[in-house]
Amino acid sequence: MRTIPPNLAAHLADGATNLCHCWKLVRRDGTAFGFTDHDRDLSFAGILYAARTGLEAAEATAELGFAIGGGEVSGALISAGPTEDDIASGLYDDASVETWLVNWSDVEERLLLDVGSIGEIRRADGGFVAEVRGLMHRFDEERGRLFRATCSADLGDERCGINLASSTYADTGTVTRTDGALSIAASGIGFSDGWCTAGNLTWTSGDNAGLSVEIKVHRAVQGTDEFDLWQRAPRVIKAGDTFRVTAGCDRTHATCRAKFRNAVNFRGFPHMPGNDFIIRMPQQGEPGLDGGSFFR
Repeated sequence: MRTIPPNLAAHLADGATNLCHCWKLVRRDGTAFGFTDHDRDLSFAGILYAARTGLEAAEATAELGFAIGGGEVSGALISAGPTEDDIASGLYDDASVETWLVNWSDVEERLLLDVGSIGEIRRADGGFVAEVRGLMHRFDEERGRLFRATCSADLGDERCGINLASSTYADTGTVTRTDGALSIAASGIGFSDGWCTAGNLTWTSGDNAGLSVEIKVHRAVQGTDEFDLWQRAPRVIKAGDTFRVTAGCDRTHATCRAKFRNAVNFRGFPHMPGNDFIIRMPQQGEPGLDGGSFFR
Protein backbone atom coordinates (compact mmCIF):
# COMPACT_ATOMS: atom_id res chain seq x y z
CA MET A 1 0.00 0.00 0.00
CA ARG A 2 1.29 3.46 -0.90
CA THR A 3 1.34 6.06 1.88
CA ILE A 4 0.47 9.59 0.76
CA PRO A 5 2.21 12.33 2.77
CA PRO A 6 -0.34 14.16 4.95
CA ASN A 7 0.30 17.59 3.37
CA LEU A 8 -0.24 16.19 -0.13
CA ALA A 9 -3.30 14.24 1.02
CA ALA A 10 -4.80 17.47 2.34
CA HIS A 11 -4.12 19.17 -0.98
CA LEU A 12 -5.75 16.30 -2.90
CA ALA A 13 -8.81 16.60 -0.68
CA ASP A 14 -9.33 20.24 -1.75
CA GLY A 15 -11.78 21.06 -4.47
CA ALA A 16 -8.96 22.30 -6.78
CA THR A 17 -5.42 20.98 -7.09
CA ASN A 18 -2.14 22.24 -8.55
CA LEU A 19 -0.63 18.98 -9.75
CA CYS A 20 1.92 18.09 -12.40
CA HIS A 21 4.26 15.23 -13.21
CA CYS A 22 8.04 15.30 -12.90
CA TRP A 23 10.52 12.76 -14.22
CA LYS A 24 14.06 12.22 -12.98
CA LEU A 25 16.20 10.34 -15.49
CA VAL A 26 19.64 9.02 -14.51
CA ARG A 27 21.86 7.54 -17.23
CA ARG A 28 24.25 4.68 -16.56
CA ASP A 29 27.17 7.13 -16.53
CA GLY A 30 25.53 8.98 -13.60
CA THR A 31 24.35 12.03 -15.57
CA ALA A 32 20.93 13.13 -14.27
CA PHE A 33 18.18 15.10 -16.00
CA GLY A 34 14.86 16.41 -14.75
CA PHE A 35 11.73 17.14 -16.79
CA THR A 36 8.22 18.31 -15.97
CA ASP A 37 4.97 18.76 -17.84
CA HIS A 38 4.33 21.98 -15.88
CA ASP A 39 4.73 25.34 -17.69
CA ARG A 40 7.66 26.52 -15.55
CA ASP A 41 10.81 24.94 -14.13
CA LEU A 42 10.62 23.21 -10.75
CA SER A 43 13.42 22.20 -8.40
CA PHE A 44 13.62 19.76 -5.51
CA ALA A 45 16.12 17.28 -4.04
CA GLY A 46 18.96 18.96 -5.93
CA ILE A 47 17.49 18.38 -9.41
CA LEU A 48 16.12 21.05 -11.74
CA TYR A 49 13.02 19.78 -13.56
CA ALA A 50 12.93 21.65 -16.83
CA ALA A 51 9.67 22.79 -18.42
CA ARG A 52 9.03 23.46 -22.10
CA THR A 53 10.74 20.23 -23.11
CA GLY A 54 7.68 18.77 -24.82
CA LEU A 55 7.83 15.83 -22.46
CA GLU A 56 4.58 14.07 -21.61
CA ALA A 57 3.48 10.68 -20.32
CA ALA A 58 1.24 8.19 -22.05
CA GLU A 59 -0.95 5.58 -20.38
CA ALA A 60 0.83 3.52 -17.73
CA THR A 61 -0.04 0.01 -16.56
CA ALA A 62 0.54 -1.90 -13.35
CA GLU A 63 0.37 -5.68 -13.17
CA LEU A 64 -0.16 -8.16 -10.35
CA GLY A 65 2.48 -10.76 -9.53
CA PHE A 66 5.61 -10.86 -11.65
CA ALA A 67 4.12 -9.43 -14.85
CA ILE A 68 6.04 -6.42 -16.13
CA GLY A 69 4.17 -3.13 -15.88
CA GLY A 70 5.21 0.20 -17.32
CA GLY A 71 4.25 2.89 -19.76
CA GLU A 72 5.72 5.38 -22.20
CA VAL A 73 7.08 8.89 -22.08
CA SER A 74 7.55 11.07 -25.16
CA GLY A 75 9.29 14.33 -25.85
CA ALA A 76 11.38 16.43 -28.17
CA LEU A 77 15.06 15.91 -28.89
CA ILE A 78 16.70 19.02 -27.43
CA SER A 79 20.22 20.12 -26.57
CA ALA A 80 19.30 20.48 -22.88
CA GLY A 81 18.25 16.83 -22.59
CA PRO A 82 18.17 13.72 -24.77
CA THR A 83 19.75 14.31 -28.17
CA GLU A 84 19.63 12.21 -31.33
CA ASP A 85 23.32 11.28 -31.03
CA ASP A 86 23.09 10.34 -27.35
CA ILE A 87 20.07 8.07 -27.90
CA ALA A 88 21.58 6.43 -30.98
CA SER A 89 24.81 5.70 -29.09
CA GLY A 90 22.95 3.90 -26.30
CA LEU A 91 23.64 6.37 -23.50
CA TYR A 92 20.01 6.16 -22.38
CA ASP A 93 19.69 2.37 -22.57
CA ASP A 94 18.53 1.03 -19.19
CA ALA A 95 18.60 4.51 -17.64
CA SER A 96 16.60 4.73 -14.41
CA VAL A 97 13.42 6.81 -14.30
CA GLU A 98 11.55 8.17 -11.29
CA THR A 99 8.01 9.48 -11.81
CA TRP A 100 6.73 12.04 -9.30
CA LEU A 101 3.35 13.63 -8.68
CA VAL A 102 4.08 17.17 -7.49
CA ASN A 103 2.11 20.15 -6.23
CA TRP A 104 3.73 22.82 -8.36
CA SER A 105 2.76 25.57 -5.90
CA ASP A 106 4.67 23.77 -3.10
CA VAL A 107 7.12 21.15 -4.34
CA GLU A 108 7.51 19.73 -0.82
CA GLU A 109 4.08 18.20 -1.41
CA ARG A 110 5.06 15.36 -3.72
CA LEU A 111 4.68 11.61 -4.09
CA LEU A 112 6.96 9.09 -5.81
CA LEU A 113 4.61 7.23 -8.16
CA ASP A 114 6.92 4.76 -9.81
CA VAL A 115 10.52 3.72 -10.42
CA GLY A 116 11.48 2.03 -13.66
CA SER A 117 14.05 1.95 -16.41
CA ILE A 118 14.22 2.92 -20.06
CA GLY A 119 13.62 0.12 -22.55
CA GLU A 120 13.08 0.56 -26.28
CA ILE A 121 13.37 4.10 -27.66
CA ARG A 122 11.75 5.10 -30.95
CA ARG A 123 12.79 8.29 -32.76
CA ALA A 124 10.92 10.21 -35.47
CA ASP A 125 10.50 13.79 -36.69
CA GLY A 126 12.71 15.40 -34.08
CA GLY A 127 11.08 13.57 -31.15
CA PHE A 128 11.31 10.34 -29.21
CA VAL A 129 9.04 7.87 -27.43
CA ALA A 130 10.70 5.87 -24.64
CA GLU A 131 9.32 2.70 -23.12
CA VAL A 132 9.42 2.80 -19.30
CA ARG A 133 9.64 -0.70 -17.81
CA GLY A 134 8.66 -1.55 -14.26
CA LEU A 135 11.08 -3.08 -11.76
CA MET A 136 9.78 -6.60 -12.43
CA HIS A 137 11.67 -6.72 -15.72
CA ARG A 138 14.84 -7.30 -13.67
CA PHE A 139 13.60 -10.85 -13.05
CA ASP A 140 14.01 -11.52 -16.80
CA GLU A 141 17.73 -10.76 -16.61
CA GLU A 142 20.32 -13.49 -16.30
CA ARG A 143 21.35 -14.14 -12.70
CA GLY A 144 23.89 -16.56 -11.31
CA ARG A 145 25.83 -19.10 -13.34
CA LEU A 146 24.42 -21.06 -16.27
CA PHE A 147 25.60 -24.40 -17.60
CA ARG A 148 26.78 -23.58 -21.11
CA ALA A 149 29.73 -24.32 -23.33
CA THR A 150 31.02 -20.73 -23.49
CA CYS A 151 32.74 -18.82 -20.70
CA SER A 152 30.56 -16.73 -18.37
CA ALA A 153 33.38 -14.41 -17.25
CA ASP A 154 34.23 -11.08 -18.87
CA LEU A 155 37.75 -10.82 -20.21
CA GLY A 156 39.91 -9.16 -17.55
CA ASP A 157 37.49 -9.46 -14.63
CA GLU A 158 38.28 -11.13 -11.30
CA ARG A 159 37.06 -14.56 -12.39
CA CYS A 160 39.00 -14.41 -15.65
CA GLY A 161 42.27 -13.17 -14.16
CA ILE A 162 43.79 -11.77 -17.37
CA ASN A 163 45.61 -8.45 -16.82
CA LEU A 164 44.32 -6.17 -19.59
CA ALA A 165 46.77 -3.45 -18.52
CA SER A 166 49.56 -5.58 -19.99
CA SER A 167 50.97 -4.51 -23.36
CA THR A 168 50.33 -8.07 -24.51
CA TYR A 169 46.61 -7.44 -24.44
CA ALA A 170 46.21 -3.66 -24.86
CA ASP A 171 47.61 -0.87 -27.00
CA THR A 172 46.92 2.76 -27.85
CA GLY A 173 46.37 4.44 -31.20
CA THR A 174 45.46 7.65 -32.99
CA VAL A 175 42.73 7.95 -35.60
CA THR A 176 44.10 8.61 -39.09
CA ARG A 177 40.92 7.98 -41.05
CA THR A 178 37.26 7.65 -40.07
CA ASP A 179 33.68 7.83 -41.26
CA GLY A 180 32.95 9.84 -38.12
CA ALA A 181 30.72 7.27 -36.41
CA LEU A 182 31.36 3.54 -36.82
CA SER A 183 34.70 2.92 -38.55
CA ILE A 184 38.21 4.14 -37.86
CA ALA A 185 41.73 3.43 -39.09
CA ALA A 186 45.00 3.88 -37.19
CA SER A 187 48.66 2.97 -37.57
CA GLY A 188 51.29 1.77 -35.12
CA ILE A 189 49.18 -0.80 -33.27
CA GLY A 190 51.19 -3.96 -32.96
CA PHE A 191 48.49 -6.62 -32.97
CA SER A 192 47.82 -9.27 -35.59
CA ASP A 193 44.71 -9.36 -37.75
CA GLY A 194 41.57 -10.04 -35.72
CA TRP A 195 43.32 -9.82 -32.35
CA CYS A 196 40.95 -7.10 -31.07
CA THR A 197 37.73 -8.45 -32.60
CA ALA A 198 35.15 -8.59 -29.73
CA GLY A 199 37.47 -6.45 -27.61
CA ASN A 200 36.84 -2.93 -26.31
CA LEU A 201 37.84 0.49 -27.58
CA THR A 202 37.96 3.36 -25.08
CA TRP A 203 38.33 6.95 -26.23
CA THR A 204 41.10 8.83 -24.39
CA SER A 205 40.73 12.20 -26.14
CA GLY A 206 38.35 14.05 -28.42
CA ASP A 207 34.63 14.67 -28.01
CA ASN A 208 33.99 11.03 -26.99
CA ALA A 209 36.71 10.86 -24.31
CA GLY A 210 35.89 8.37 -21.54
CA LEU A 211 33.35 6.36 -23.55
CA SER A 212 33.86 2.69 -24.43
CA VAL A 213 32.43 0.57 -27.22
CA GLU A 214 32.79 -3.05 -28.32
CA ILE A 215 34.80 -3.76 -31.45
CA LYS A 216 32.86 -5.64 -34.13
CA VAL A 217 35.78 -6.39 -36.47
CA HIS A 218 39.52 -5.71 -36.30
CA ARG A 219 41.54 -5.86 -39.49
CA ALA A 220 45.30 -5.41 -39.83
CA VAL A 221 46.04 -4.49 -43.44
CA GLN A 222 49.54 -3.49 -44.62
CA GLY A 223 50.56 -1.70 -41.44
CA THR A 224 47.15 -0.09 -40.87
CA ASP A 225 44.65 -1.25 -38.30
CA GLU A 226 40.96 -0.84 -39.12
CA PHE A 227 38.19 -1.13 -36.53
CA ASP A 228 34.45 -1.45 -37.11
CA LEU A 229 32.43 -0.64 -33.98
CA TRP A 230 29.15 -2.15 -32.80
CA GLN A 231 27.67 1.21 -31.72
CA ARG A 232 28.04 4.58 -33.40
CA ALA A 233 29.87 7.21 -31.39
CA PRO A 234 27.57 9.76 -29.72
CA ARG A 235 29.71 12.57 -31.10
CA VAL A 236 31.66 12.86 -34.33
CA ILE A 237 34.96 10.96 -34.39
CA LYS A 238 37.77 13.06 -35.83
CA ALA A 239 41.27 12.38 -37.14
CA GLY A 240 43.69 12.84 -34.26
CA ASP A 241 41.38 11.39 -31.59
CA THR A 242 43.25 8.90 -29.43
CA PHE A 243 41.99 5.60 -28.03
CA ARG A 244 42.96 2.43 -26.20
CA VAL A 245 42.06 -1.03 -27.49
CA THR A 246 42.06 -4.38 -25.73
CA ALA A 247 42.20 -7.93 -27.03
CA GLY A 248 38.95 -9.67 -27.84
CA CYS A 249 37.69 -13.04 -26.67
CA ASP A 250 34.94 -15.17 -28.23
CA ARG A 251 34.51 -17.01 -24.89
CA THR A 252 35.39 -20.44 -26.29
CA HIS A 253 37.69 -22.90 -24.53
CA ALA A 254 39.96 -23.12 -27.57
CA THR A 255 40.53 -19.35 -27.62
CA CYS A 256 41.09 -19.25 -23.85
CA ARG A 257 43.72 -21.97 -24.12
CA ALA A 258 45.52 -20.87 -27.30
CA LYS A 259 45.24 -17.07 -27.26
CA PHE A 260 45.37 -16.31 -23.53
CA ARG A 261 46.87 -19.52 -22.05
CA ASN A 262 44.22 -19.21 -19.36
CA ALA A 263 42.30 -22.49 -19.63
CA VAL A 264 42.65 -23.07 -15.89
CA ASN A 265 40.33 -20.08 -15.32
CA PHE A 266 37.82 -20.94 -18.05
CA ARG A 267 34.31 -20.42 -16.64
CA GLY A 268 32.31 -22.54 -19.05
CA PHE A 269 31.55 -26.21 -19.67
CA PRO A 270 33.22 -26.95 -23.02
CA HIS A 271 32.56 -30.69 -22.98
CA MET A 272 28.77 -30.42 -22.86
CA PRO A 273 27.25 -32.10 -25.95
CA GLY A 274 25.34 -29.65 -28.09
CA ASN A 275 21.77 -29.93 -29.37
CA ASP A 276 22.86 -31.25 -32.76
CA PHE A 277 24.74 -34.10 -31.10
CA ILE A 278 21.85 -34.95 -28.75
CA ILE A 279 19.11 -35.17 -31.38
CA ARG A 280 21.00 -36.85 -34.21
CA MET A 281 20.58 -40.58 -34.88
CA PRO A 282 23.48 -42.89 -33.99
CA GLN A 283 25.13 -44.71 -36.87
CA GLN A 284 26.30 -48.29 -36.72
CA GLY A 285 29.97 -48.42 -35.71
CA GLU A 286 30.26 -44.64 -35.18
CA PRO A 287 32.64 -43.86 -32.29
CA GLY A 288 31.45 -41.68 -29.42
CA LEU A 289 27.86 -42.93 -29.37
CA ASP A 290 28.29 -46.19 -27.48
CA GLY A 291 27.49 -44.74 -24.04
CA GLY A 292 31.13 -44.53 -23.06
CA SER A 293 33.31 -41.56 -22.11
CA PHE A 294 34.15 -38.97 -24.75
CA PHE A 295 37.66 -38.60 -23.35
CA ARG A 296 39.04 -42.10 -22.91
